[in-house]
Amino acid sequence: MPGVLIWYSVLFLTVRFHSVQGQVSYSIPEEMAKGSIVGNIAQDLGLDLQRLKSGKARMHTGDSTEYIGLNKDTGVMLIKEKMDRESLCAKTTPCALHLQLILENPMELFTITAEITDINDNPPTFQKKRIQFEISESAVTGARFMLEKAVDADVGVNGLQTYSLKPTDNFVLELHNQAGGDKNVEMVLQSPLDREKKSVITLLLTAIDGGDPQLSGTVQIHVTVLDANDNAPVFTQKVYKAVLIENAVKGSKLTTVTATDADEGSYGQVTYCIANTEDTVRNMLIIDQHSGEVTLNGVVDFEKASHYQLDIQAKDQGGLSDSCKLIIDVLDINDNKPVISLLSMSNSVSEDSTLGTVVAMMKVDDADSGVNGQVHCSINDNMPFALSSSSSNFISLRIEQQLDRERDAEYNISITCTDQGVPALSRSTSLSLQISDVNDNAPMFEKSNYEACVVENNTPGLSMFKVQASDADWNQNARVSYILEDSTVNGVSVSSYVSVHPESGDITAMRSFDFEQLKDFHFKVKAQDGGSPPLNNNVTMKIIIQDQNDNAPQVLYPVQTGGSVVAEIVPRAADVGYLVTKVVAVDVDSGQNAWLSYKLQKTTEKALFEVGLQNGEIRTVRQVTDKDAVKQKLTVVVEDNGQPSRSAVVTINVAVADSFPEMLAEFTNFSRDKETNNNLTFFLVLALAVVSLLFIVSIIAIISVKIYRWRQKKLFYKSGANLPAIPYYPPVYADGTLQHVYNYEMCGTTNSRMSDMKFVRPYSQNTLVSQSRLETVQREKERENNDLNLEQNPPNTDWRFPPNQRPGPSGAGARPEDTGAVAGVIAGTGPWPNPPTDAEQLQALMAAANASEATATLGPRYNPQYGPDYRQNVYIPGSTATLTVNPQQQIPQQALPPPQALPPIEAPKSAQTPASKKKPMKKDKK
Repeated sequence: MPGVLIWYSVLFLTVRFHSVQGQVSYSIPEEMAKGSIVGNIAQDLGLDLQRLKSGKARMHTGDSTEYIGLNKDTGVMLIKEKMDRESLCAKTTPCALHLQLILENPMELFTITAEITDINDNPPTFQKKRIQFEISESAVTGARFMLEKAVDADVGVNGLQTYSLKPTDNFVLELHNQAGGDKNVEMVLQSPLDREKKSVITLLLTAIDGGDPQLSGTVQIHVTVLDANDNAPVFTQKVYKAVLIENAVKGSKLTTVTATDADEGSYGQVTYCIANTEDTVRNMLIIDQHSGEVTLNGVVDFEKASHYQLDIQAKDQGGLSDSCKLIIDVLDINDNKPVISLLSMSNSVSEDSTLGTVVAMMKVDDADSGVNGQVHCSINDNMPFALSSSSSNFISLRIEQQLDRERDAEYNISITCTDQGVPALSRSTSLSLQISDVNDNAPMFEKSNYEACVVENNTPGLSMFKVQASDADWNQNARVSYILEDSTVNGVSVSSYVSVHPESGDITAMRSFDFEQLKDFHFKVKAQDGGSPPLNNNVTMKIIIQDQNDNAPQVLYPVQTGGSVVAEIVPRAADVGYLVTKVVAVDVDSGQNAWLSYKLQKTTEKALFEVGLQNGEIRTVRQVTDKDAVKQKLTVVVEDNGQPSRSAVVTINVAVADSFPEMLAEFTNFSRDKETNNNLTFFLVLALAVVSLLFIVSIIAIISVKIYRWRQKKLFYKSGANLPAIPYYPPVYADGTLQHVYNYEMCGTTNSRMSDMKFVRPYSQNTLVSQSRLETVQREKERENNDLNLEQNPPNTDWRFPPNQRPGPSGAGARPEDTGAVAGVIAGTGPWPNPPTDAEQLQALMAAANASEATATLGPRYNPQYGPDYRQNVYIPGSTATLTVNPQQQIPQQALPPPQALPPIEAPKSAQTPASKKKPMKKDKK
């Protein structure tokens, strides 16, 4: 077939299927392109495509390079990298790749062998490009000359097959087959040489392989004809053999070859050389050209080559030569440790896994041969696992004994593989295997039954006992829940008596227990784990109710009645120890809480009666005399022995009389006295209640008065905040100068106790009141209003009085506008004619107070556009000067009534600042 032959054949050499291993073999040619199909492994092994996906199928190769891959979707094996058979196997035949197909869940291993067949992709080649010979012309016909062999990397029919030599006038070729399959090439002289005719002969040697198409390689042979040398060197042996130990030291002597030449002189001197050998061997072994000693020049590795063959040539100076073969066998030594490759492993197995379950699969290789390559693997002792081998180098780790996570939750398995060499070499690997838990352990209580005591009259929700169960399992399987099993106590569900906390196991009481009704009761608590299916266990719980001294003794006799009086009769002639009566009492409690003792608490006549401490019998201590009262009243206390003790009191009426009519007359009067005493007690209690009620009413009234006065005081503060500040100035000298001018502010309220006189600062000669001072007064007033948290009504837009309503001497003057004062400028700043008198100042104060009180009837004081500065004009008493800011707002106001005459008041003696306010004295109040 013309062209490059590409083989694609699938050979089913052996296909065996079982649970662990199957084998499939393929034969493919080398140099196949990437993506080429090798074979359908799923079809060949009879596997379903879904099994490849669920089993996470993957290919394992011992080499780091993946030449063949697997397509899980189609089950087809594809070429991933080009394969060169010569690089992989060199001359080794057959050349095969050993692959492993691994499946999981469950684990399965299939062995795949891919044989790589050779194609004719390498032509024969010669090591030298030119071969030279020097042959004497006296060489006899039939003389042989060894030629260099060609090397062809291909094998089989594609390898080197034959040689041809051209021209053949003087020489012909002879091929000699050797035991190893190689061919020695010799050039044989078939006709005598004549140096005088032709001193140099050129030949062409061609090496031809057997491929299709055939490939060839050539080399030129140059023969120089010399003068006569009629004896050629001869080796003593045609084949030499030597043994070389692996890893031998460089320079080690292998053997010595010897050749002799019958000629003398230069024609008898023989030199040795290694011929027809690859470069790797040529560099590894050297030969002494004079002595013929062969020594080691490199490192020998048995795993790479187990034997070597050398062609050694002996040549004399006349050009005659002879050849021999040296065969070297390499002895293997144990120099390679076993290699353990983990193919697949489960990180965890369930503790209920069946025996024989495969946990891990490994491959063990040893590069040595013979016994040095035989490997035995073992695991550490006391392990529930065992190793099994399905083939020579595959081992499986299986479960041999039943697993128990509660005993061992994790195993560290050490696998040691040792070869059989001397000394033995070994390698170990460790595997960590987790044992997953299954719910195979039910919760266990410490005891089969429990008892708990609780005192009666307990509060509902009281914790009485706590049960605890443990589960040897792990995680959710060990999560214990506690359940109260349904049962009845006295016909009532036990859940109405107790409850069990599902997580903590705390048993709490759902009701208050009464010992007199229930002494003890039983119920069962079930502990259940969170496994699937859940496991449970139960325990019997007994609750013992302990008695508490919660019942007072009950007097059975004498019977106490509210309407009638029952009395015992003691004859006057009664002897000492006379049995008057017997107090009979019982206590429903038990134990010492029911032990009763009797004591005589109160009697009418002392030392006349006594009561028995244990039996309650009332007897006379002495004889009855005439001095003893006829009506005797005995109070007997019946007390139990509890802690604290409880008691009952019984009153017994005893009549000292000889007949029943006499006793009846006495006790009729006794009943009337008793009714009178009861009425008196009622009136005393009623009087106490009335006195308490009056006391409470008085306290409420006092608090109300205090609150009322406090509110009145706040109202006084509010009214005082609305008064304007009236400055006072001392008289001015005639020349218009002020030697000591001071300004005082007086703030007066309707409550004179809150008045204040404040010193401001000295004024210059030409200053009466500045605009900045007016703003200061306004800011202080706003600060006081904020402190009181009171909202002030806005003043009128123009609060100036008409000329006839202005207080003081300035009231008769004209308005500033009438005098021609300009807006924003102080009018009449000349010297004052007279200082204001005390009466004028008082009149100004009263007018201002009346103006403040009339705010509700005068309406708003100013428009919103004049909100911030409501003091648009300031009038100075005793002067015609007026400070004005906005002369346009001059709306006449309603005239105020004239102020009434008031007694003169004292002028303030000194200025008082807010920081130096003092409590007013009595004379100030006046």
